[in-house]
Amino acid sequence: MHVVTMVLVFLLAVVVSGFVARLLPKVPLPLLQIAIGAALSTIGFDVAFDPHLFLLLFIPPLLFLDGWRIPKGAFFRDWKPILALAIGLVVFTVVGMGWFIWWLVPAMPLAVAFALAAILSPTDPVAVGAMTASAPPPPRLMHILEGESLLNDATGLVCFTFAVTAAMTGTFSLANASVSFLLVAGGGLLVGVAVTWAIGRLNRLLVRRTGEDPGIQILVSLLVPFAAYLAAEHFHVSGILAAAVAGIAMHYGELSGRPLAATRMQRHAVWDTVQMALNGIIFVLLGEQLPAMVRALPAAAETSGSGNDIWHLLGYVVVITFALGLMRFAWVWVAIRLTVFRAAWRGERASMPQTRLLAIIATAGVRGAITLAGILTLPLLLPDGSPFPTRTAAILIAMGVILLSLLVASIGLPLLARGLDADTLPEPDREDSEASARMAASLAAMRRIDKLVATPLADGAEEAARAEAAVLLRDAYQRHLHYGDLSGEDVQQMERVERAERRLRLAALDAERDELYRLRRAQTIDDIIHRKLVGELDLAEATLRQREAAGH
Repeated sequence: MHVVTMVLVFLLAVVVSGFVARLLPKVPLPLLQIAIGAALSTIGFDVAFDPHLFLLLFIPPLLFLDGWRIPKGAFFRDWKPILALAIGLVVFTVVGMGWFIWWLVPAMPLAVAFALAAILSPTDPVAVGAMTASAPPPPRLMHILEGESLLNDATGLVCFTFAVTAAMTGTFSLANASVSFLLVAGGGLLVGVAVTWAIGRLNRLLVRRTGEDPGIQILVSLLVPFAAYLAAEHFHVSGILAAAVAGIAMHYGELSGRPLAATRMQRHAVWDTVQMALNGIIFVLLGEQLPAMVRALPAAAETSGSGNDIWHLLGYVVVITFALGLMRFAWVWVAIRLTVFRAAWRGERASMPQTRLLAIIATAGVRGAITLAGILTLPLLLPDGSPFPTRTAAILIAMGVILLSLLVASIGLPLLARGLDADTLPEPDREDSEASARMAASLAAMRRIDKLVATPLADGAEEAARAEAAVLLRDAYQRHLHYGDLSGEDVQQMERVERAERRLRLAALDAERDELYRLRRAQTIDDIIHRKLVGELDLAEATLRQREAAGH
């Protein structure tokens, strides 16, 4: 019963934070949720935090959803900067910050310093999105940051595992670590694709035999990330990367076997709710751990070599947070400078972006759920039975960096992003692609209408009603082709005409959707346009289905 009560209290806290955030729009939602979590702890609400259970329940579905919904065209178009941040910057951070932390905190062994640097390297895009809601940065920049966070979790956790192993055994081999990294990352990628493909294949086979039930399909989508994560962990490869890749694979799998409109719409609402609940609980849980962290400050200061001076330990948090932002800024600046230099060498035109854009990228390096869960998995004891060195100090520094990075981003990101022109980091022009897609979908709908009208019916009255409805509907699609506007169609009051029109419209909408999926498979349009247009068709179909169910 205690567990049930705890879950209900957390969900209630998420609901309350949502209402408060609407009343206080200038206060970032994550900070409100952390404050509510701290308030719960002060009134005696105590949670025994299990990091392994946390990783299993929270991280796979969130990464899966990120992989599923991230614009794939933008992801693969900007794969170079994404990989530079997700792998290059993580390795740079682990090496540079590892040596820096070892120098800064005298009592911390080198392997523990590298472990701390590794777990501080992943970023949290959820917090960034919440803190830039009032002044969002250019969409392309957000896509890059989302792609980075999708992959750097796995990179950071793998490096963290190597560092902890080195701390436990006292040995480290760069060659073995490099090979292990490739095996763990590559294995996670393969497992994610394999699990999604197998589940998708079996699901489509069963749907063909039994029909599609939206509730079952939603439940299947909820189970896929856990299946990918657990399968990867069973084979000792990256479960985090497997869950993220499973989301990407899910998107492409549905292009060849699309679900019903009702399934898509209901599933979208369910996943939005799951995302809101899990993200909120993560920050509430972080706030709930805050009072215990404050109480542990003296002991952490002593183990870090600072005596009982807790201000010395807090100074470590400030310096490390600033150093992480500085390294991130330096990495991005050097990477862009090299890109501009290579372009100039080839005779192409290229220029450095605004310094403010680089500052946004540096400030957006907010630490969150992965850092919180990972640092708490540090072992309590070494193999010889002695305490794990500076464990408490490492945990307190990591949690302090999470809170300080959230605070800095909540103030800095809206100020830096306000008034920034989207053309600062332009995206490809989609207007022509969207117009072409709408025209192709409308033409496909008109062809389907003509085909259905050409099929004779036994009931002459029904056939006449269908022919009249077809004229009206073709006229609507003709207006759509000429003016790009489907509004203003006359709704017939005669029952037969209305019923026939509804049937034809459903068939036409299905034809439009088929054409949009064909265009997406052919990569004529990207998934941003595809998702937008399919969503419009789903909404139109849901309205027609509702009228049909009501007997109108």
